[in-house]
Amino acid sequence: MDNNDNFNNSENVSNFSDKELEIIQRYKEAKKHSTTQGMQKTAQKGSVVSRAPFGYKIENKQLVPADNADEVEDIFNEFLSEQISLNKLATRHKLTVNGLKKVLSNFSYTGKVKFNGQIYPGVHTPLISNTLFNHVQNKLHSILKKQT
Repeated sequence: MDNNDNFNNSENVSNFSDKELEIIQRYKEAKKHSTTQGMQKTAQKGSVVSRAPFGYKIENKQLVPADNADEVEDIFNEFLSEQISLNKLATRHKLTVNGLKKVLSNFSYTGKVKFNGQIYPGVHTPLISNTLFNHVQNKLHSILKKQT
């Protein structure tokens, strides 16, 4: 194992033997695996594994609708029913275009939790219906496809 392989630290790695570096690397990999497993279990239980999305807040380790929760449904409905650019809709709601895209594609709003490519039923209150979410996904994919 090269002294610099997979070791991201400002310390001088030349002070460590290959064996020590191997032990450090194994520890880091085990810690990462353990953290990922813990997050996976949390998601499977329907709880959030990251910060609260726009329109939600975290109380007692659970997602709950925030004061701006109604704005989420407004954003979805406006996107679906109006002929409006992503830029104009983002500006209207004081979001960046990338922020708007994240809102429009976030499964959390349907009461689900997504982690590591898997989607689980959440324990939080949905802010929009699955039908509205799916219609928005179709329109969003169509728009983004045209842009490429």
